[in-house]
Amino acid sequence: MADPLPAQYRRRFGTDNESRQAVWRVLVESWFSRYVDGARAVLDLGCGWGHFINAVDVPHRYALDLNTDAREHLDPGVELLVQAASEPWRVPDDSLDLVFTSNFLEHLPDRDAISATLAEAFRSLRSGGRLVCLGPNIRYAGGAYWDFFDHVVPLTDRSLAEAVELAGFEVDEAIPRFLPFTMSGRARPPAALIRMYLRMPVAWRLIGRQFLVVARKP
Repeated sequence: MADPLPAQYRRRFGTDNESRQAVWRVLVESWFSRYVDGARAVLDLGCGWGHFINAVDVPHRYALDLNTDAREHLDPGVELLVQAASEPWRVPDDSLDLVFTSNFLEHLPDRDAISATLAEAFRSLRSGGRLVCLGPNIRYAGGAYWDFFDHVVPLTDRSLAEAVELAGFEVDEAIPRFLPFTMSGRARPPAALIRMYLRMPVAWRLIGRQFLVVARKP
């Protein structure tokens, strides 16, 4: 049986990949760079086509995904780990400054897999290293959460914060409403509009459907 992941990614991202790349460049520059500054080693967990990690400028960049097609989209300097996230990562203990994941954990097969994945993040991060998790919040996404065939585990900012703390992390920040639910299939918003949105938390409370959880390894 053929691996369904490449076809699934192409169906979901193929028509607006260029737009997504542009949006992520603005998101990294205007928001997520605060977590990257000073980092030497960053891992993009469930990297997809590398929209985040390609926009990051650090000495050591890793991307983890089961989809072998990711190689075609990642920058040459990014090392791709093709493996399940819940299996031991091929990075040393205490070697990463940041593990970033966006719209990924809800795709794992069950809560045990999420716990195993968070345990690997904890092992791989140095003391003081950060885990940054962005994802759809079922509390606000409602039934639309299930419009994606591979969404399996329903998550909120609170349930993920609890899982992260059980893995040994200390939660620095948990924002229930951050970004809109999805950028898939939409025309690219102007960069100035994205920057304005990120500076207006009142707008997050109106249209934000994704949580942002930021935690630190003690």
